[in-house]
Amino acid sequence: MNPPKTVVLGLTGSIGMGKSATAAMFAKRGVPVHDSDAAVHALYRAGGRAGPAIAEIVPDAVLPDGSVDRSILRQAVIDRPDRLAALEQAVHPLVQAESRAFVIRHSDQPIVVLDIPLLYETGAEARCDAVLVVTAAPEVQRARVLARPGMDTASFAAILAKQLPDREKRSRADFVIDTGLGFEHAEREVDAILNRLRR
Repeated sequence: MNPPKTVVLGLTGSIGMGKSATAAMFAKRGVPVHDSDAAVHALYRAGGRAGPAIAEIVPDAVLPDGSVDRSILRQAVIDRPDRLAALEQAVHPLVQAESRAFVIRHSDQPIVVLDIPLLYETGAEARCDAVLVVTAAPEVQRARVLARPGMDTASFAAILAKQLPDREKRSRADFVIDTGLGFEHAEREVDAILNRLRR
């Protein structure tokens, strides 16, 4: 008899919706969580696999030790959709390879979570058995984001412009958690989702 397949749950949500906090709830319950943002940070470190590819696109963003200066990179792709597209074509496959390796490493687990900010935007739902979208009311989202250090309304608007509208994400999701209802509510919803997936 074949062992049960590991269920891959994709976790996504627009900026300020509580995705990181929700990912931490799964981790607290012993569910392996792959953080795509953390994977990008690792790829950008000295010796990381993204350095050579980025050097071809934005040479100034790669420092002498081979690490990538994210602020220089960010400035270099603002208002340059051609550069941004080239950057995404270089980095996204590396992150996807990391997440596939993560799932394989945890194939003895009943459930794994792939925390992917741009899940629908990059077609990553095809690698998931189910998708959870975290959401919150627009005023809650805005207050959370603008409370972050260095964030302003222009930066917030630019980030939102790159993300699929929250309404569309929710319409495509298998599960939705409204973190604006409080994190105790979110904890209960996480437990309910895990119980359903385990069945």
